[in-house]
Amino acid sequence: MKHFAANSNLGAQDRFGLNLAARLSDSANTLPHHIVERLRVSRVQALDRFKQAKMLVASSVQASGGAATMSFGDEEGSFWRRVASLVPLLVLIAGLIAVNMLDRDTRARELAEIDAAILTDDLPPAAYTDPGFAQFLSARREQSQ
Repeated sequence: MKHFAANSNLGAQDRFGLNLAARLSDSANTLPHHIVERLRVSRVQALDRFKQAKMLVASSVQASGGAATMSFGDEEGSFWRRVASLVPLLVLIAGLIAVNMLDRDTRARELAEIDAAILTDDLPPAAYTDPGFAQFLSARREQSQ
């Protein structure tokens, strides 16, 4: 019987699993042939399922600051996955630029309307800076209410 517990690179669960597998293999010699064959088929199926499940589980997660990335081992087409992961970022940047441009345009239009109203009004622009003008406006607002 082979004992794998001496290997210090393995974790406790791995050592337990290897010891259990070795003991099961040793005791399989006393079983009838048809049971040994069923066990072999079950092992093959279990290994196939394990390989399929391993493909779906991330092989490593790397944390850097406030961000984490997952890698799935040998990824085929990783170039296209990287390109696809950049698409949302590019859309976000384009959206932010568009919102900024629209906001700037709206603000410029509002300022142009205010400037046009001041310049076309009957009052001279210096009247708006007069302290009595603010009192005149508040008195006028109170009268209209």
